[in-house]
Amino acid sequence: MTYRRAVIPALLGGVLLTALLWWAGESAQALRLQGATGTIGGRAAAELERWLVPWSYQPLAGTWAGGDVPGGPAGGDGARYLALHGTALQIRFAAVFAFFVPGALLLIRRLPPVHGRMPATLLAVWAWGIVAGTLAVTVSAPWLIASYGHGSYRFLPQLASVISAGRQILVVTAPAAAAVAVLAARITARGAGPLPREAVPARAARSAATAGTAVTALSLVVLSYQQVAAAIQTAFPGGGLLAEPGDLLRQWLLLGAWSEPGGSGIDAWLLYRAADVLLLVVVWWALRLLPGLLTRATVPAMAAGAVCATVLGLLASQLLRVATDGTGAPGGWPQLFATLGGGVPAALTCGLLAGIVAAVTLRAACRSSGPAAGPQSP
Repeated sequence: MTYRRAVIPALLGGVLLTALLWWAGESAQALRLQGATGTIGGRAAAELERWLVPWSYQPLAGTWAGGDVPGGPAGGDGARYLALHGTALQIRFAAVFAFFVPGALLLIRRLPPVHGRMPATLLAVWAWGIVAGTLAVTVSAPWLIASYGHGSYRFLPQLASVISAGRQILVVTAPAAAAVAVLAARITARGAGPLPREAVPARAARSAATAGTAVTALSLVVLSYQQVAAAIQTAFPGGGLLAEPGDLLRQWLLLGAWSEPGGSGIDAWLLYRAADVLLLVVVWWALRLLPGLLTRATVPAMAAGAVCATVLGLLASQLLRVATDGTGAPGGWPQLFATLGGGVPAALTCGLLAGIVAAVTLRAACRSSGPAAGPQSP
């Protein structure tokens, strides 16, 4: 699929995702009204507001430096801090669009929604929408921290906290943007000529999937082990503005957290670990199918596909964990699903590495099996 045919769906999806996030952020004001708390409950309204506030131009009272200025945000330093908060949100929304479009363009071009690929394309673009939102939150975080008025105090832990906020609403809005982009891509793909699948030997595809999954397992099984994770968090003390990078390192390197069986029993521990097994199964199966679904199994396409596969595996494991937790949530369904979307920065890091490793392994396996139908250079 040519770039000319793929760019329109990517632009439509980017515009819709940005507009939905803006609308969601502006809707946070409605949750503070008495009618909302009376309808859905105080705890549920507070939890939903926590989801939406990272995308709202109106910060919570007491969270920014201008909140205690006499006269409020109407004048003095309060107005300047509020303007800085608005600048951070402008950067955030622009970054969502800027990150979504190139990734969706690559996915739609290499994974066009025709010849049985439509479910895979839809899932991939959905996952990329979550990644784009996470990257947008990351690049706009310094401005948001500065608007709080204490950016020089424990900057890296604050950065980690800001990056982890607002992820739940991305899980909800990204499917709509993905659906519009994929439907538009299906329309623009008409008359584009043959869009064949890559011919990849089954053994080479399995080898590539295994190698890529091993990279994901390194983060999920080794680095996420409690003792190793604690060593990662305390290994780099740093100093000054870059002190205490442990929370930030953990967020970008660890896909989970686990320890040895405790007092709850081995059966409960194994049930809880089933979510991690599901993540690895999703990643392996996606990497196994991906080379055959792509029109050309290039390194960028494999890397982007591996990132999306890791994010989808992470969401599947979180949903399974919610279903098997058995504790319920006193705050209703918003609090029950509050963990959705966590770990996306680590999924981005591990997914990129897994995709590169899988592409290199695939190319080597195809070369050793003969000259036929190996992945081509980008």
